[in-house]
Formats: sequence, C-alpha cells, structure tokens
Amino acid sequence: MKPIKLLLVSPCQGAYGGIEAFVLAVAEAVRKEPDFEVRVCFKKTKHFARQPSLKTMLQNEPVEFCERADKDLAGAIRWADVVHLQNASPDVVALAKLLRKRLVLTIHNYMPRELNAHRILWRLSAKFADARWYNSQFVWDTWEGDRKRPGSRKVATTSKLPEGWTRPDERAGFAFIGRWIANKGIDTLLDAYTQADLDRDKWPLVLMGDGPLRSLIEYAIQRRGVTGIRVLGFVDEETKAQQMKKTRWVVVPPNTREDFGLTAIEARHLGVPCIITRDGGLPEAGGRQALSCEPGDVAGLAKLLEQASQMSEAEYAERAHLTREELAIELEPIEFYARAYRRILQAEPVEGT
Repeated sequence: MKPIKLLLVSPCQGAYGGIEAFVLAVAEAVRKEPDFEVRVCFKKTKHFARQPSLKTMLQNEPVEFCERADKDLAGAIRWADVVHLQNASPDVVALAKLLRKRLVLTIHNYMPRELNAHRILWRLSAKFADARWYNSQFVWDTWEGDRKRPGSRKVATTSKLPEGWTRPDERAGFAFIGRWIANKGIDTLLDAYTQADLDRDKWPLVLMGDGPLRSLIEYAIQRRGVTGIRVLGFVDEETKAQQMKKTRWVVVPPNTREDFGLTAIEARHLGVPCIITRDGGLPEAGGRQALSCEPGDVAGLAKLLEQASQMSEAEYAERAHLTREELAIELEPIEFYARAYRRILQAEPVEGT
C-alpha cells in the first residue's frame, strides 16, 4: 500500500521557538506510523536570519528551507497528499488548493481586531482548509468569534515534552525560559524579583534563553547588584528539562496577548506549577494551579513571587501533582495527528469537529 505523504509547512524567522518545536514533535510522532512518509519545510519569513539556536536544534533533522511561493515549495506541495500548514499563509493555501491537496491548518497566532488587507486575506485563506485547529480558545475566538465553522476546533499545541519528576521538597527557586524580547516580560520579571521580599539564597532565579534584550538584562543585573540570579543563556533541551525539573516555579510573564504558552505546558508535564500573567491564551496553558497577575504588573508579580515562597509544603505538593494530572486531560495525545490526517484524506469528519 502506498504511504500517505505528509508535508508540514511552517514560517520560520531563523530562531528556534514554539512553532518549530511543535512541527518537529508532530513529524517525529507521525514518522513512527508505518503508513506515513513525512517531509518538513520551513518557509523563510521576510526578515529571516538563521540563529545558532536553530542550527543546534535541527542537527540530524531532515528539514528543508524554501522561500515564499518558490519552486521548491510548490514541488513539496505537489509531492504531498496532505499539507499541514502552520498559520494561514495565503501562498501555501493557494498552492495547496491549486494542486488539489488536502489542507489542514494549525493557527498559532491571534487575529487582531483592527483589520487590514493583509489580515482579511489571511482570514479568507483559512476558510479553504479542510480543518482548522486553533492552539487556544483565545486564538480561536479572535478568528471565528461566536460563529464557529465546521471543521474548526481547539487543539492545544505541544512539543516533545520533557519527562521526569522531582520530589517537591527537593526543588528550589524560580526559572524563566524564553526569548529575551520585550513582550515575553523578562524585564518585568527582573524588576519584580528585585522588589520582592525574598531570601535569595533559598529562592534563586535561573534565566534561560537568548535574544535582543540579553545584554541589557545582564547589565541591569550587574548595575543593580541583584543577587540570586543565574543567567544560563541558550540551553539545549536536556539542560532545559533538568533545570525545569528542579525548580519550584516556572515564571511565564508575557505582556502582549500571548497566543498560548508552550513553556507552561512543558513545566506542567514535569509537575512544576507556573506563575503567569493573565495574558491572551496563557491562563489556558498555565492551568488552574497557576498563580497569576495582570501583564506588566511589576508589584503584582513581586507579590506572587513572595506568595510562592511562603506557600506551605503541603499546598505546594498538591499543586505540583494536580497541575500534571490536569494537563494530561487537557492535551490531545500526539497520536491525534496521524488519525486526523487519515480521516481528512478519506474525507471523513475529523473527531471533535
């Protein structure tokens, strides 16, 4: 029997982030299915600049790069039976429909209220998909409002989640992992940690990741003389998992309508509860056991750090167990994707739509 040819297409700015992690996780899972053949194509965005983080994470990964609507992209789509596109890039949608390919979208980014020609084109493109999977209810509502289309549903995105469990009483401090850009809130976290009344020896803060703000953050730490902070910079998946497992709280403080929040999902899978901002889809990712404040609220975040440090061992242990148990119910198993592709190819309704 001929294998099902799956093409995963994703925009890429040149750095390794949540979308790239999701695509690679789906590709790895589907390749294990005997009836599939899988290709991954990263489509370079306008200001694409390949970062060391991407090169590191793509070692030994069979990934192709293409330009917008170029012959390589067209050839890959022509090869495929099913195209799984990340977001609703009009050029990919047009090629898939022109070549009569089954098309499924995972929508990662919210749709702003202020419409322009570009956003209207993206909305129109999304209508041509055989299925639309939104990574959060927040994102789904911005695209489809109160009138949801047939073939649309929420499917929380995931990645190759880290495994393990550290006893709650053996964990210490806080951790941040993410791109060091303004909307991720690392500057807010630094201000909050500086203000919080904490024993910094018992409650250290580990900062992981890289980005444009790194030199400014490191300078601010040095100038203020803040103790208790370790800057690890970009780390590989194994190091990230080890650091997350032994921290008591992962802090995820974005401030510009975060679409979902993969870092919170990874932390919860390890049984590590999160401190989050009520930003976009992040409360969905952080779950019911998270501590939360408003985005950009330095004083509010400082109080949450203090609350976390004063929490009893019994309450913390219960939150740690519950956050992992609740996540297992909230996430679709990675096997969902292969089953859905088969049904789409057979023109059957996709489960849950």
